[in-house]
Amino acid sequence: MADANLPAAAPEAVGFGEAFRFWLRLGFISFGGPAGQIAIMHTELVERRRWISEKRFLHALNYCMLLPGPEAQQLATYIGWLMHRTWGGIVAGALFVLPSLFILIGLSWIYMRFGSLPVVEGVFHGIKPAVTALVLHAAHRIGSRALRNGWMWGIAALAFVAIFALDVPFPAIVGAAALIGHFGARWAPAVFALGGGHGGAQQGYGPALIDDDTPTPAHARFSRGHLLRLLIVGLGAWAMAMGVLVATGGLDGALTQMGWFFTKAALLTFGGAYAVLPYVYQGAVEQHHWLTAPQMIDGLALGETTPGPLIMVVAFVGFVGGWAKQVLGPDALFSSGALAATVVTFFTFLPSFIFILAGGPLVEATHGKLGFTAPLSAVTAAVVGVILNLALFFAYHVLWPQGFGGRFDLVSAVIAVVAVVALFRFKVGVMPLLGGCAAVGLVASLLLPALR
Repeated sequence: MADANLPAAAPEAVGFGEAFRFWLRLGFISFGGPAGQIAIMHTELVERRRWISEKRFLHALNYCMLLPGPEAQQLATYIGWLMHRTWGGIVAGALFVLPSLFILIGLSWIYMRFGSLPVVEGVFHGIKPAVTALVLHAAHRIGSRALRNGWMWGIAALAFVAIFALDVPFPAIVGAAALIGHFGARWAPAVFALGGGHGGAQQGYGPALIDDDTPTPAHARFSRGHLLRLLIVGLGAWAMAMGVLVATGGLDGALTQMGWFFTKAALLTFGGAYAVLPYVYQGAVEQHHWLTAPQMIDGLALGETTPGPLIMVVAFVGFVGGWAKQVLGPDALFSSGALAATVVTFFTFLPSFIFILAGGPLVEATHGKLGFTAPLSAVTAAVVGVILNLALFFAYHVLWPQGFGGRFDLVSAVIAVVAVVALFRFKVGVMPLLGGCAAVGLVASLLLPALR
């Protein structure tokens, strides 16, 4: 029976200006990681504004989940593209990221300029154990979806051993898992079948502007010519930006290396930001020395406390790397960091726009086909093992800040245990958890010296 309280008619057409204002506002309130950001968009776009029906919203979300990159940002890009063509997608996706970029540039400057102050150190003393708990919780959350049988558990275990004990590069692990999924789908298709997305549409909210039976607009239908044009534009933008960096800094320049490295990172983000963080750590900390391991943990803490995709932690990595490498000279450290953060953000998110704007219609046509989804199922399983390794890495640096030969940080251990209980048992949100742990860390840093 239809609900008499539901609206009888679809809302009026939404102009580009109104959509622009919404996407701008969303960029400043998109806290809570992918789940929180998707929930906000569902509330605003499906329930309140009725710009898109729940069935079409979930269809778009399931499509974005198949792609590398931040799914919430890609979902915003997809809906903006569906409503207002290419520029609608560009505006929606860019405004999802830009507020976070500006905020992180400011916070990164404060961190580099005043990070040695006791108050700042105390706050980070509490946040770092919380971040360790968040990474462990991410491994559990992804694992509960991905590890549905013994084969998937085996892939996760092999990935953990490969990166923990053998130091195998993350791209090699992703490639091997994808091959296992590709061939495994032929031998045991039931093992590698992709699980359902975020559930089915179960509740109506009245007619939507883009409803269940609304025909796909012409610009969203597959066309070889349109695909070719957008690929040329997207790859051309990448080549032009990379050409400028090579011309100004050379192939070995810090900005050139950042552009190339984060292009590769953007293509490996299956399973969310936590999945690519081990690869970012390997390259940024161990290979290029753009920042130190403790700084990487601090950067993830900042990324957790700002709106936008968690993968925006790469902006912090870029800022610290640009500052450390003095890419614009020793007298322009802030400008060096801000430029590097912008470069890193551009190369990290450009592939996401290309995937949606150019590949959207093509990939959507293959949605649900096992030959396409099976490799991604195996990759997601491998990602669980990789994230578990990341959690152990963070725990080591947090609990033994001077290495195993140094002292054990009991305060950090207590905060980490409390954070784990808060996440797993009481389902505490990210922001309250980080705020509480920061307060405890600050109080402990001020009181403990006085008690000694």
